[in-house]
Amino acid sequence: MTNQTSLPQSEDLGQAGQGHVLDEEKMLEGKLPAGGTDARGRRVKGHRPKVRTPFRSIVKHALLIVAAGVMIYPLLWMVASSFRPNDLIFREAGLVISQVDWNNYPNGWDALSEPFSKYLLNSAILVLGCIVGNLVSCSMAAYAFARLEFKFKKIMFVLMLMTIMLPIHVIIVPQYVMFSQIGWVNTFWPIIVPKLLATDGFFIFLMIQFIRGIPKDMDEAARIDGAGHPRIFLQVILPLMVPALATTAIFTFIWTWSDFFTSLIYLTNPSNYTVQVALNAFIDSTGESNWGALFAMSIVTLIPVFLAFLFGQKYLVKGIATTGIK
Repeated sequence: MTNQTSLPQSEDLGQAGQGHVLDEEKMLEGKLPAGGTDARGRRVKGHRPKVRTPFRSIVKHALLIVAAGVMIYPLLWMVASSFRPNDLIFREAGLVISQVDWNNYPNGWDALSEPFSKYLLNSAILVLGCIVGNLVSCSMAAYAFARLEFKFKKIMFVLMLMTIMLPIHVIIVPQYVMFSQIGWVNTFWPIIVPKLLATDGFFIFLMIQFIRGIPKDMDEAARIDGAGHPRIFLQVILPLMVPALATTAIFTFIWTWSDFFTSLIYLTNPSNYTVQVALNAFIDSTGESNWGALFAMSIVTLIPVFLAFLFGQKYLVKGIATTGIK
């Protein structure tokens, strides 16, 4: 009886020792939960739990708060200055408003030849046209590069990547000459039409990376059901590209809304000004300006961009993460 009872105990000890070795191997492989214990709550041998001291946490959060304050201070100062009289804007460097002037917003709204709503509407039309153009043309081009086989595909892919490196100042002169001969200067077409021709290589590359992550088995299953490339693109690939499409739409919105150079080149009639060109019109030839009204309309211009980040940041992060572009 003694031998029969001692043998299982030695086996248990051996299994327990083997279990510790396995636990250590799992710990090294990252299969055990954090905290130095396994799934049964036993402490893993050789594991040193990470100790978080309050001092390190306080210092880290203090540095983050200081860095965030430095970055956001100019914006807060502009918001505060939009409520100050002109003669106090550059005298008070702090955020405390000693005297409030509510007239900066109505004065800025009607300061130019057109109400500021006209410039907001012009920018909205341009942004909507550019978003639709980029979503349609770039998604089709990305599907062709990712799923189709055709001649000179690699050469065209390299050329497409090279267009990302070209600054707009290199191509703006020949583009202006071409659109001037067509008669499109001082209209929205020189800004919207290139978007319909898949000229933004960055968005094409972003969508190519996303489509390459979709298994080709789905294409084969759709092809067995009799679907061709148009149906596979519209009913299989496109519904799965929502994060990439949302990222493209958000970036196009922000870049087009904030674009000053292209709008200044093509739009010379004040009735066609975008918000960025209209803000520049607040500064006259002598450098003097109604700074309070200028800051007030700058805040109005920033609201759509802020809302785009607020409601689209989830899709923006997801789209960038799933395409591997950082």
